[in-house]
Amino acid sequence: MIISMNELKAALRRCFEASGYFVGNYEDAANMVLWLEKHGLDGLKELKLALDYIKSDRKKTMSKVVYEDSTSAIINCSGRSALNCIASAVDLAHAKALEVGISTITVHNCHNRKFILKALTDCGRRGISVAAYWQNGSTTVTEHTASIRAGARYPSYSESVMNSPTDNASDKQSMTIICSSRVDISTSLQDSSLHRSSCYLSAEQVAANKENSVDYGIQIDDTLWVNINSIGAEILVENSEQSRQGAGA
Repeated sequence: MIISMNELKAALRRCFEASGYFVGNYEDAANMVLWLEKHGLDGLKELKLALDYIKSDRKKTMSKVVYEDSTSAIINCSGRSALNCIASAVDLAHAKALEVGISTITVHNCHNRKFILKALTDCGRRGISVAAYWQNGSTTVTEHTASIRAGARYPSYSESVMNSPTDNASDKQSMTIICSSRVDISTSLQDSSLHRSSCYLSAEQVAANKENSVDYGIQIDDTLWVNINSIGAEILVENSEQSRQGAGA
């Protein structure tokens, strides 16, 4: 089925609010999904993969900064979805880069990391160059790189299969974010000799994808649409005796 951007955003906000996301967080999460989908980066496909993490996020401990100095930090996201924690990690990288020129944030135990692209875009548009790097998979390992120049409107994104994947359990579900107010770090972090079957989207291609989605709307799987609205329905009427009596009055 095809729905409008506004319909999808409203449904996503309800879904994340019902899942225990705080005010502000559920707005960020909805915008992250929409951003990927609008720009041809499979936001709804990523959301389908994220649903189990979204439902269980409220049962997990909050993200915690386990190390920090003036230029870097290490954050443990406690197995949460990036939809619920990654925007604050990018904000921390941005703040440190403004203060000292360059910063590196390492994120551990974080799922659905592709959703970071919206937060990176916001950072670039605020005049800070930023890049993020992460890996997915075990048998077949894919490497992902996203980056944006300071002052640019759109990022570039690449995904490649690694020819010689590392076998480091501590790196699973981790991400590195590098941010600078002084130098352009938007060039790819990849060593091409270690990769094959590269999928690359330039900033120009990302921008063109947005124009297409605005013109033709969003195509969504019927089952996913039902699941999003089923989760979101939990906030329409609070599950209490008082609210049940008042509903429909």
